[in-house]
Amino acid sequence: MQCKVEICGVNTAKLKVLKNDETRALLARTKTGDMAAREELIAGNLRLVLSVIQKFSGRGENVDDLFQVGCIGLIKAIDNFDMSQDVKFSTYGVPMISGEIRRYLRDNSALRVSRSLRDTAYRVMQAKEALIKLNQREPTVDEIAKELGIQTAEVVMAMDAISDPVSLFDPVYNDGGESMRVMDQIGANNNPATAWLARIALPEAVDKLDDREKRILSMRFFDGKTQMEVASVIGISQAQVSRLEKNAVGQIKKALFPA
Repeated sequence: MQCKVEICGVNTAKLKVLKNDETRALLARTKTGDMAAREELIAGNLRLVLSVIQKFSGRGENVDDLFQVGCIGLIKAIDNFDMSQDVKFSTYGVPMISGEIRRYLRDNSALRVSRSLRDTAYRVMQAKEALIKLNQREPTVDEIAKELGIQTAEVVMAMDAISDPVSLFDPVYNDGGESMRVMDQIGANNNPATAWLARIALPEAVDKLDDREKRILSMRFFDGKTQMEVASVIGISQAQVSRLEKNAVGQIKKALFPA
């Protein structure tokens, strides 16, 4: 995608970028029915669409199709933007564009989802868009559930059912060193790669660790907490938990299985 300069006949290298005050002025004119201002506003925010569709790369979808769908989301954002709210247009536009693309991907997904669950998901998406329009921000799950008069768990289940599957090895964070993967966020009660920690016969290997490292390993491999949960308890970042965990496991492996 990044190597493709032209999308839908549009030269992405020459896309115009509007300043915030220019965007506000064009939005004001658009609200009065000025179609020329609307067209200029759409053209001036195509780079915003391009930035959003890059997040959906690698899924085998046609880039031109995603761009066109993203443009539909952009137009909806322009038509529904509330000028009385002190919010940047991009802040409001990005979730609208993303939502339109996710709806397209969901409708074209090969995964089978029950009709009742899909219907709930449609209602959730509609309520989400309505709340974004009303509050000019992303609503919480509780707010969506309250709007629809259903349980929060139903909202979560419906959205999970239509979410795109991800690989356990997909990176979710990178601080310039080793990437943090999806599998690093999962509780490790049944992880065969680390289950041996629960059967350590040499407590002296663990005794060599400092107290914080011992606490991290205990919460991760015996309590089954995720790295995010551990970070919250200890009061450090998730990246630090990841580094300390890997360092501690490496020390234990080295003590138990010296080269």
